[in-house]
Amino acid sequence: MTKSILAVDDDSKVLKILQHSLTREGFEVTCASDGFEALERAKETKPDLILLDIMMPGMDGFETLRHLKEFLDVPVIILSARGEELDRVVGFRMGVDDYQTKPFSPVELALRVKAVLRRSELSPKQKAAEIIKYGRLVIDYSKRLVENGDRSVNLTPKEFELLWLMASHPGQVFTKPHLLERIWESTYEGDENTVNVHIRRLREKIEDDPSSPIYIKTVWGTGYKFGVNL
Repeated sequence: MTKSILAVDDDSKVLKILQHSLTREGFEVTCASDGFEALERAKETKPDLILLDIMMPGMDGFETLRHLKEFLDVPVIILSARGEELDRVVGFRMGVDDYQTKPFSPVELALRVKAVLRRSELSPKQKAAEIIKYGRLVIDYSKRLVENGDRSVNLTPKEFELLWLMASHPGQVFTKPHLLERIWESTYEGDENTVNVHIRRLREKIEDDPSSPIYIKTVWGTGYKFGVNL
């Protein structure tokens, strides 16, 4: 069954991009240009997921979200030009499922939408399994949060997906072509250096000593694996 999405943003250009890119991915997309219209469209269409801008005139995204939750229980992805950590914290405490800063890649956003929709169909037991802990490293898939001890780690969407894939398969060796296919999809026209760059950045962010990693290890001549026996 085709999934329906309500896109809410006061920027008509953003709405056109969302409608075009998500319709191409097979979704039914309804648009609203402010919070008041969003409430009306949500009651009419009963969407499966909502993309919600924060900075809107009249009624901002957080206030709109509070009203939406009074009659609708569906996944919400926040869209915002602001990347402040406080906005993320407020959003996640209000129950949003993901947070995407602007400008964004339509392809990456579509992947996030699909991932959130898949997760919304999981049982509570399955959702609980989407938190991975290795030593001091904690990876929360539902909130897209990573912590190393008492330190929050800020990752890009691709860095997070790469870390989650490897951490959820500890000890498994991933070749660079395999990682390119899984993370950037088979249509991605990049080279293996893309993987090298993302691995290096990940190590700089999660490893205490990137030159001697304990989490992401190199398997010489083959690829990479997420360390075990941590």
